[in-house]
Parts: sequence; C-alpha cells; structure tokens
Amino acid sequence: MKQNLKREIENIAKLAQAASRWLAALPCAVKNAVLKDFASALLSNQAVILKANRKDISLAKSKGQAFIDRLSLDGARIKQMADSLLDIAKLKDPVDEVMRAWKTPGGLSIQKVRVPIGVIAVIYESRPNVTADCIGLCFKSANSVILRGGSQALNSNLAIFNLAREVMRKHNLAEGAINLIAATNRAAVGYLLKLNNYIDLVIPRGGEELIKKVVSLSNIPVIKHYQGICHVYVDLDADLNMAQNICWNAKCQRPGVCNAMESMLVHRDVAARFLPGMLKKFKDAGVQIRGCAFTQKIAKWAKLATEKDYRTEYSDLILSVKVVDDLGAAIAHINEYGSHHSDSIVTDDFNSAAKFLKQVDSACVYQNASTRFTDGGQFGLGAEIGISTDKLHARGPMGLEELTTYKYIVYGCGQVRV
Repeated sequence: MKQNLKREIENIAKLAQAASRWLAALPCAVKNAVLKDFASALLSNQAVILKANRKDISLAKSKGQAFIDRLSLDGARIKQMADSLLDIAKLKDPVDEVMRAWKTPGGLSIQKVRVPIGVIAVIYESRPNVTADCIGLCFKSANSVILRGGSQALNSNLAIFNLAREVMRKHNLAEGAINLIAATNRAAVGYLLKLNNYIDLVIPRGGEELIKKVVSLSNIPVIKHYQGICHVYVDLDADLNMAQNICWNAKCQRPGVCNAMESMLVHRDVAARFLPGMLKKFKDAGVQIRGCAFTQKIAKWAKLATEKDYRTEYSDLILSVKVVDDLGAAIAHINEYGSHHSDSIVTDDFNSAAKFLKQVDSACVYQNASTRFTDGGQFGLGAEIGISTDKLHARGPMGLEELTTYKYIVYGCGQVRV
C-alpha cells in the first residue's frame, strides 16, 4: 500500500516537472484566457462548490469557530476567488522580463531575465480559497503546482481543482501543470518532501506545527512563516479614536487569520485614556484579555499575561495587552516576542513613525493602518501564495514576481577568456 502511494506521488512530481518545461514557453494570452475561464467556472458552479464545502463543515463541527471560519465558503468568498483570478490575469507577466541589461568592456551583452522557479509544492490546511489562488499564481508565473491540502477541506479543494482541470483540458493543455494529492494518508507529505529531483520549492501554509514538520522532513528548499504574532502599538502621539478603530479591525474583523493582531501595546502616558473604552469594546465582543499588571488595574476581569501569552498566536478572540514605557520599549518587545510578520504603530509623530518602521524587524510594517492589510490581494498582487517571514528570496506576501527566479543570458561574438 505504502509503495503504491509512494509511486503515485513520484509520478505526480514527474508529470509536474515535464509540464513546467512547456509552461515556461506558454504565451501570456493563453495563460490569461485560462485564468478568465477558471474564474467563470467558479462562479457558474457555485452550487457544486458550496455542496462540497457543506460536507467538509459537517465533518469539522468539533474543530471550533475559528477553524470553521477558515474552512467556510459562501457566495461572497467564491466571488473573491474569481475576482483574484481576474486580477492575476490583468497583471503583467513576469516571465522573460529583463531585470537589467549591460555590456562588458570585452563586448559581451548580458541580460538578467526573470524565469519560472519550476515545480512548486504547496502544503496547506483548512482554507479552500488557497487552492484557487495557488493555481492562478503558479499558472500565470509558468510554474507547475502540486497541491496538498488538509483532509478537513478535501471535498472543497477537489471541487475547485476539478473545475480548473476541466478548463485546462478545454484549452488542450497537457496534464501536470496543476496537480492535487487527494490521499489523506500523512505519509503522502513525507514522500512528497523527499522528491528534490523533481520539485524546486515547497511553501507550507498553516499553523506552526505543520510548518515545523515540513521543514524537518523536507529535502527541498522551504519558504515559510512559523507564526503570525502581529502587534499594534498605540503611541504617545496617537489619535486615540483612530487607534481604537485600527485595533478593533486588526483583532476582530477576522481573528483566525495570520495577519490579525495578537498583541496590543500601549504607551504608558495614554493608557489610562485609551484602555478603558478599548477593553470594554473588546469585552463586549467576547475577546479574552491577557494583560500586564497595569492592564489589570483598568480591567480587573482580564487575566494576568504570562511570558507564553506574549509568544502565542491565538488565531481566536484572545488578545495579549501590555503597557510600555515608550517607543523604544515597544520596538524591543516586538522584536523579542513577535514573529516578524506584520506590526503597526498608531502615531501622528513623523519621527516616531520613522523610527518604528526602520527598527521593527518584520516583513510588513505600518503607520496608522491595520495589520489586516498584509495580503496579496490588498497589496495589488492579485492574490498570494503565502506570506513569508523568511529573509532570503521572498519576504511578505508572495505574488507573481516572488514565484520567479532569474538567469543570465549572455550574447557574444566569438569572445574567449584569456
């Protein structure tokens, strides 16, 4: 049984590698036509997708509300998936872009040119929209993709994937450009991660446990983010009404996603004015507060925060709160306890903002805006294949350009090196 699964995974990887070679030469007009037809297929087959999604939800009722929220689809979310595909189709094709061109003193003409990475494996958990986003981004950037979603979203993922495969066949495109591993056996991931002869990059999307497992097993380079411990710092010179709106949005708009605020920091000199109203609003919304001693004086119902709380990605209606002495203390706290994902300062002071934006070591830093904007669609990238907190190759939301590498093309006229 295991040998059969191992051969199946290897055959998928071989097909993907073969497809990546003809994808690299596929005209942009064809890629855009496929993306538009895929978007239309999602909209015209909503009933099929929603039926599959309801089946997944019924099997996951014990998982908790945050999990169900990530798993759930409705008409609006399907339209968002379709709109993302249409946005990707409108974007400039990165493949074959000349990034730089120059001539050497010896007469060689050199070009640095964007090219596809090749074969990308995406291992993800409970968000079915990832299936459509990854197919769209990988196809436009001329990469073959191998998808392995979580078993809890299998029916939804298959419904979306099968629509994409039908569109590919309609355009007479070869098998292997898009692939989905339907096997729920966990051994499938282990087999996939050893196929470095065929797969060029792995992108895990999910919780810290999944990502650490992928990193520990993989023989293939991995781009990752372990956690989304995002902060909003309310500075001495903040507009407190603005700060309340930003903190509310960052925590409550969609608490189960990686760019939601997990820790709120407040300057000591504005804490007594800001925290009472803010914490009451959070309490009324069902947010549990884990706060420092100063926070507890203002909200006696809050639990005392532990060291672990400040290092935890709750992905739920739970928030750690800390009152800090000044901007420097806020920056030090974020760099110590954060996950280098997304962090924001609310302030009207230019110098404070500049210091925060320069010194906070995160992929995305904001002034006077919610961390919830860390998203490929919100950044104008069409969608994202992941949000990287790594520093090499890609950082932050990964769109089309981040799914390419480059090579040097050199034109000569008979030169030899002496």
